[in-house]
Amino acid sequence: MTVNAFDADRGPELPRRRRRSGGEGRRRDPNVMVPDAQFASYYGRHIVKPAPWGNEIPAYFFLGGLAAGSGLIGAWAHACGYDVLRRNARLGAMAAVGLSGGALVADLGRPERFLNMMRTVKLTSPMSVGTWIFSAFSASAGLAFAVEAADLLGVGRGDSLPQKAIGAGVKVAAPVSSVGSAAFAAPLAAYTAVLLSDTATPLWQESYRELPFVFTGSALAASCGLAMITTPPAQTSEVRRLALMGAATDVTAYHLMARRLGEIAEPLAHGRPGRLARAAEVLTIGGALGATVLGRNRIGAALSGLALMAGSAYTRSAVVEAGIESAKDPKYTVLHQKARLAARRAAGMRSDSITTA
Repeated sequence: MTVNAFDADRGPELPRRRRRSGGEGRRRDPNVMVPDAQFASYYGRHIVKPAPWGNEIPAYFFLGGLAAGSGLIGAWAHACGYDVLRRNARLGAMAAVGLSGGALVADLGRPERFLNMMRTVKLTSPMSVGTWIFSAFSASAGLAFAVEAADLLGVGRGDSLPQKAIGAGVKVAAPVSSVGSAAFAAPLAAYTAVLLSDTATPLWQESYRELPFVFTGSALAASCGLAMITTPPAQTSEVRRLALMGAATDVTAYHLMARRLGEIAEPLAHGRPGRLARAAEVLTIGGALGATVLGRNRIGAALSGLALMAGSAYTRSAVVEAGIESAKDPKYTVLHQKARLAARRAAGMRSDSITTA
């Protein structure tokens, strides 16, 4: 075969590309060469500022829930006549709410900052409302503690006029403290979830539907665990049933939350928050089953109670740390904003269609 100069300069002839028949080239996916989206922010800064919280806030959440559940159990035991359970639950509520306040003050840095929050009442602020709920429950728990202390010390049992006056006061204060503890127990256990949901942190804000049920169920399970540790099994049969209900509420609401959040819930499945969440689920389910099967044995009840309390503490820590991780990664902020924008657009289209109809 003869090769001309042009062909020699051009080099060996390359095989011609065959034309695709039937418009196959036109039907090719136009995004086949588009790389995966990389979520980033300007200068590597966080889009949403992560909460600067340490271990004090998860402890504050856990102890507040423990106090709320114990106050509710104490009020119920007072109505049913379980004296030992009533006393232990009331003392536990007072100890837990005191430690919870200490953890909050430790995070604030100075005690007067907590007092500054009580100068106003702002119904649109979960922090303001929560401060007053916490204070009202603390007052009820303190009154119940005073009643139990007077009963243990025998104050108000004498025949003198001062002793009779004290005894009359104790009789009035006992039901008042029970009503107050029962009334503020559920708001105290749930308001911390509302507080988290009111922030700009993607995971917390998007979990506003299920997180209150996670926290209240976890609080009930933990307080039942404390009652099982401190009280003989003869007076905790109903408490063990409550523990099973609280654990079921906690685990069910948590899984519904994780399923609905989708990709935004990824921090709850990876890293340290993921390990804490898995440990919390195992401990909560194990504690509830142990309370049902081994609850009549004092040692078995105590071990089950410890598992329930540890599961509740791990649940709070997992949610807090996962939320902080979701704020650090711009991916979850962008996904969260896109999801909310799509929901608003869908709601607008529905409203327009209804108006047109």
